[in-house]
Amino acid sequence: MKPIKEGKVREMYDNGDTLILVATDRISAFDVILKNKIVDKGAVLTRMSKFWFDLTKDIVPNHMISIDTKDMPKFFQSGEFNGNAMMCKKLEMLPIECIVRGYITGSGWKSYQENGTVCGIKLPEGLVESEKLPEAIYTPSTKAEIGDHDENISYEQSVEVLEKAYPGRGEELAKKIRDYTLKLYNTCADYALSKGIIIADTKFEFGLDENGEVVLADEMLTPDSSRFWPESEYVEGKSQPSFDKQFVRDYLKEHPDCDYNLPQDVIDKTIAKYKEAYELLTGEKF
Repeated sequence: MKPIKEGKVREMYDNGDTLILVATDRISAFDVILKNKIVDKGAVLTRMSKFWFDLTKDIVPNHMISIDTKDMPKFFQSGEFNGNAMMCKKLEMLPIECIVRGYITGSGWKSYQENGTVCGIKLPEGLVESEKLPEAIYTPSTKAEIGDHDENISYEQSVEVLEKAYPGRGEELAKKIRDYTLKLYNTCADYALSKGIIIADTKFEFGLDENGEVVLADEMLTPDSSRFWPESEYVEGKSQPSFDKQFVRDYLKEHPDCDYNLPQDVIDKTIAKYKEAYELLTGEKF
């Protein structure tokens, strides 16, 4: 079988009435796919998404059917796909990335320093880097093609985008995905904090099923789509250590001539962080 769509990390296969999403062991940084693979990374991402989909299915329905390859065509019943493939419902994806920020960091911190706002939302004066916001904020963006950058938009603009795509339903859909995004974030951030992980920000994607109902899709609350910080090391006023590609980004910055080739110790440290996050959140040994 050949993928019908291929991203930097994920591949999508058509399985008739369903789709099969594969999270590969590829890793990207600064919009470049690196030459190395991070063995087990795809399985960590898939199993973590499954954990969150199961935990939140009473808040909003999701697209997951199974991550057991026995439920999939024979092509996926090889070691290559063990644990990193998810069979999903087919959806018509909404053209909005639903970003939610609970802490001020990254591009949000940069924007706040310049004009006191994040994605056009005015925030209280005197916040410091990595500080928890008084309440989580919803900052949607458009979806860009690979190689392009998503564009931050206001909630009102998200209504316009959805109205153009679904005449008569723009406001209803924009409100639904905003409210689901905030409910999912607040519920899961509270849970993660009880396990020693701060979820600083994340993104969700939604689609419509055959009945026009909103369904949660794609990946959910993984180190690839979120900023996870260890609560034990959290200190306001500076950037935080994280459970993601931090070692990869740091190495590439320090070795600009490495031609996107990683040494084994950076690979080992990176997958160790992904597995640590999985084990803390789920309580299961990977």
